[in-house]
Amino acid sequence: MIDVGVMCDVPCEQVIDKKVAYGTQNFLRAPAMTRQQALAALKAGVEQACIAKAEGVEILGVGEMGIGNTTTSSVVLAALTGLDAERVTGRGGGLTDGAFDRKKQVVAAGLELHRPDPADPIDVLAKVGGFDLCAMCGAFLGAAAERLPVVIDGFISVVAALCAARLCPDARDYMIASHVSFERGYLPAVKELGLEPFLQMDMRLGEGSGCPLAFLTVEAACAVMNEMATFEQAAIDDGYLADIRRGDAFTVKEQGKA
Repeated sequence: MIDVGVMCDVPCEQVIDKKVAYGTQNFLRAPAMTRQQALAALKAGVEQACIAKAEGVEILGVGEMGIGNTTTSSVVLAALTGLDAERVTGRGGGLTDGAFDRKKQVVAAGLELHRPDPADPIDVLAKVGGFDLCAMCGAFLGAAAERLPVVIDGFISVVAALCAARLCPDARDYMIASHVSFERGYLPAVKELGLEPFLQMDMRLGEGSGCPLAFLTVEAACAVMNEMATFEQAAIDDGYLADIRRGDAFTVKEQGKA
């Protein structure tokens, strides 16, 4: 786990201290961070992906822990795609109707105040994002640079992945979408990426919870590709497949007799 912006010191051996600042600014009053801070957090993510590859890691999973970051993710997604607040903003951890309306107002207000440049993902992240989004974006870029497959977790993770793909389109080739987050903005984000998640579990969690499930699925897929015998290896006559592939194995008349 990497601390890039927790608002207090975290004296824990399992937490890597890469703190850029003690939290971001309130983007309703000022830009969330400076461009230099955004780049520093992004660099921290790149470095950790490179370290993981050097330590022999074969696949990464990118998740987060934080409070309020479905709001920042919604603003970033809206800025990158041009979608309005209603389309990209969900209830997060579970808001009342009143709080949900306020959340959508905050997303719209942040966009109106800062008008981030959709052609410049760093500008978007610096004005209305979070240090977690910056670091995760860097992790996706670092994984691609190291030719390391990387699993996208939920809503916040997929928005960070979209930022990375906007910065380097080739990075998308190393991304694997895991589960469909219940958050409203997830589907527009993953569609923008052009990826298809393979787990539908109505999960509301982030925190990397979809990644271990995806790891097992990827492992199983690799086992099938590498270890399952082909028809030729198993000495099976697959001549009948030619007709099936042409779609004329059975005529309509023959199907009616079946």
